Amino acid sequence: MAIVNRTRDSFYDKGATFDEERAFDRVRQVVADGAQIVDIGGVKAGPGEDVDAAEEARRTAPFVAAVREEFPDVVISVDTWRAEVGREVCRAGADLLNDAWGGHDPGLAEVAAEYDAALVCTHTGGLAPRTAPHRETYDDVVADAIAGTVALAERAVSLGVDRRSLLIDPAHDFGKNTWHSLELTRRLDEMTATGWAVLVSLSHKDFVGETLDLPVGERLTGTLAATAISAWHGAQVYRVHEIVETRQVLDMVAAIKGTREPAAVVRGLA
Repeated sequence: MAIVNRTRDSFYDKGATFDEERAFDRVRQVVADGAQIVDIGGVKAGPGEDVDAAEEARRTAPFVAAVREEFPDVVISVDTWRAEVGREVCRAGADLLNDAWGGHDPGLAEVAAEYDAALVCTHTGGLAPRTAPHRETYDDVVADAIAGTVALAERAVSLGVDRRSLLIDPAHDFGKNTWHSLELTRRLDEMTATGWAVLVSLSHKDFVGETLDLPVGERLTGTLAATAISAWHGAQVYRVHEIVETRQVLDMVAAIKGTREPAAVVRGLA
């Protein structure tokens, strides 16, 4: 899942794809690099510029329609927590609603059911959208993440969303400190054992930066290490900035696990 931000204040790309043409160039590049899902966002996840629902829809819905026209076979996701925005982007051709704020707007799951869209159910510890965590505590962060996301997924099924179209996301950094995010990564197999497909969004996150004491632009190696662990534990979807590097990590982990054949084997056989 490739990240394409239609925002001026993204924490990583700093607005590099806010301009529509640059955003489209990004889409073309990530698809060429092998991305299977394009995740379009119109609002920065954390605190920042105020963006109301109308502006968010303006940034995303027409862009979704244009991407759908050029790439009919690519899965289009939209990162939103608002039902009214979800409805607009589904009308424009979105396949997946990435609810980054864990059911804050219960209507978003209803929109997914109405439009037969897929849905990501995210654990944010009950924080309101765009709220930075502050001294968050859990008796067991993994158990809390499982209980919260599974409850959201089961509610979505009860509304009519296809179970096969649901993903659960532990949401590293969201409502969590670095210790929480590391524990979620270490015990991710407990989430995958639920039987729900698991999505992870690790790319350049603060838990990587704090663990390695590195700024945002220098966190790729740490991100890929967390990606490898998540892959070993069975995560199925990876929301990322770097497609090629992530794909190589996933292919290597799959080969080590024995679920993928090496691309070419000649050493010792020629």
